[in-house]
Amino acid sequence: MTMSERRSATPKGFPGGPELFRLDPAIAHLNHGSFGAVPVPVSDVRRALLAEADADPDTFFIGMPERLAAARGRIAAHLGADPEGIALVSNATEAANLALDAVGLAPGDEILVTDHGYGTVVAAAARRARVATVALDPALPDEDAVREAVLAGITPRTRVALLDHITSPTARVVAGPRLLAELRERGITTVVDGAHAPGMLAEPLAGRPDFWFGNLHKWAYAPPGSAVLAVAPDHRARVPAPVPSWEDAHGFPRAVENRATIDYTAVLAAPAGLDLLAGLDASAVRAHNAELVSYGVELLADRIPGLTPLPYDPALAIRALRLPRHLARTQPEATALREEIAARLRCRVLIWPWPTGGGIRLSAQIYNRPEEYERLAARLGELLSGA
Repeated sequence: MTMSERRSATPKGFPGGPELFRLDPAIAHLNHGSFGAVPVPVSDVRRALLAEADADPDTFFIGMPERLAAARGRIAAHLGADPEGIALVSNATEAANLALDAVGLAPGDEILVTDHGYGTVVAAAARRARVATVALDPALPDEDAVREAVLAGITPRTRVALLDHITSPTARVVAGPRLLAELRERGITTVVDGAHAPGMLAEPLAGRPDFWFGNLHKWAYAPPGSAVLAVAPDHRARVPAPVPSWEDAHGFPRAVENRATIDYTAVLAAPAGLDLLAGLDASAVRAHNAELVSYGVELLADRIPGLTPLPYDPALAIRALRLPRHLARTQPEATALREEIAARLRCRVLIWPWPTGGGIRLSAQIYNRPEEYERLAARLGELLSGA
């Protein structure tokens, strides 16, 4: 039986979804997982905040600590987090650096990562300690197999496990609650890159790691420059402020979030994104996105020889396929293929490199339509055969 025979009926579009965004309709934006897209109502909130700052900078900045605290409280309520246990930051990479600085590594300590980790986050670990990399075969069958591979990589020197909740290139769940519990039992500090969790997962902080960080601009409809760092109570006093500020005496989280006259409008507008998601019915959005991305992946695998879907979590709105072995073996090859697809097919996807042949990652969001994946499937095979 072919995938097309197994596939259910073509998914329906999300009512009103495309109209909520200002995206160029001539491009199939199938890469929401990389940069997100800001809905019009949230963009309007941010524009109003910028106008407010322009009109009366004194009032805007003098009241900033209280406004950040109020925004943090609204965000925490959506994430199921302690509002005193999270700090508003600019992005996941910044949060990773803050978390690793708070751990207090000693000479000889080792940080465990996987070869699916996000490059700048892994680089942050490598600046601070010896990094031990667990190789995860992209085709590992399920989350249990991933968990066993990670646990097998622990050594007597392992002090920290820096793991993705959902891997960026391959869309695999790594830092699930069971793995986090087993690492905790071994006395290992857990730092979780949850870049894709807010908005896409109903319980983004499941498993309660020591440190967790997630972007709000991907699946939580917030503007770029908005992210969250969550810290367990025992570690909060050690989180360093990125720069000295007048809020240092308050400690975490205020000392972390207040940074003079930076642009705070993204994090102040972030609650509007989560409010919008809730108003649309977050569970309906998640179900739509997961169904649509599965449709797209199955369509590509059925129509294009050599594309192999990777195992996946059915709740996710991102999924990946392996490319033929001669494609995207290096980052330059992956970048060139990505840009060729964008130029020739007018489709935006993520191409990730792998030494034995890279892969393609698709995303789905409420602005996407089934015909966009059909357009990609109709022309991608010809492009790949000539690559």
